[in-house]
Amino acid sequence: MPNPDHHVETTDATVHHDWDADREPILTVEPGEVVRFECHDATRGELAPGATVEDVRERHSPGHALTGPVAVEGVEPGDGLAVDLLSVETGDWGVTYAYPEERGAGFLPGEAPEGAIHHWELDGDVATFEPGIEVPLAPFPGNLGLAPADPGPHSTTPPRAVGGNLDVRHLVAGSRLELPVEVSGGLFSIGDGHAAQGDGEVCVTAIECPTTVDVRFERVADPPAAPRFETPGGDDWREGPAVATTGIGPDAETAAREALSAMLDRLEARGLDRVRAYLLCSVAADLQFSQVVNDPNLTVTCRLPTRVFVA
Repeated sequence: MPNPDHHVETTDATVHHDWDADREPILTVEPGEVVRFECHDATRGELAPGATVEDVRERHSPGHALTGPVAVEGVEPGDGLAVDLLSVETGDWGVTYAYPEERGAGFLPGEAPEGAIHHWELDGDVATFEPGIEVPLAPFPGNLGLAPADPGPHSTTPPRAVGGNLDVRHLVAGSRLELPVEVSGGLFSIGDGHAAQGDGEVCVTAIECPTTVDVRFERVADPPAAPRFETPGGDDWREGPAVATTGIGPDAETAAREALSAMLDRLEARGLDRVRAYLLCSVAADLQFSQVVNDPNLTVTCRLPTRVFVA
């Protein structure tokens, strides 16, 4: 990549843990300029290599660590802002963790009653989970968006019309995300880097990691009402051979829980510890709608590519 027009490092002045329309921009750029964002992982390094499951149990998040905000000159409420992700690079480490059951976090919190943590080395195109299981990397920012107009501060956890914690694994390098602008300049922030994630992020974390992201901004005259995006083409390892389970129920949540639980059963029968199977599914398995028209039940599939099994 050519050198960016601006480079924003992670400092106390550039990192924040909430969305707030009253926060002063750390930088104002012209449309078309490229900004390189250095980003912490979501925990701002609290669960870096060496952290234990006890650190997970004791952690109380102040919100995702986000870098920004950056204002774009000439962008006003009623406009749209296009965010071109030119490159997404990970640091050399990542972490996946599940909070203990009493925190009620994750899709099946009872599967990790004491909490769990797994550290990853990110030094190539794949990361090893344990002997015989590896996960191809497809890095993307999990949390990126604009400040909402409503007076803040606002939590970084729920996504909104202006973006935020979307956790869309398809937003890799080469993607374009378009967002509606609610405040002058847009006030764009980014963080929560993921080296890999399954659709659903079921244990509440992906491979959480530091990232460096190059972003180019463009004003959009026809703004979307909610985030919309375009993704690059190319081969996707997730579309190859897979093992799958299904859940059938009267609503999406019930069906999805059944599908995920069945996948954990399947991995446990294969010899994988059930708690670790829960972590693996959060970074490599996809929860997908199979049908939503056969009343009174929906079908949700939990799909795990066999690519992860290398032995």
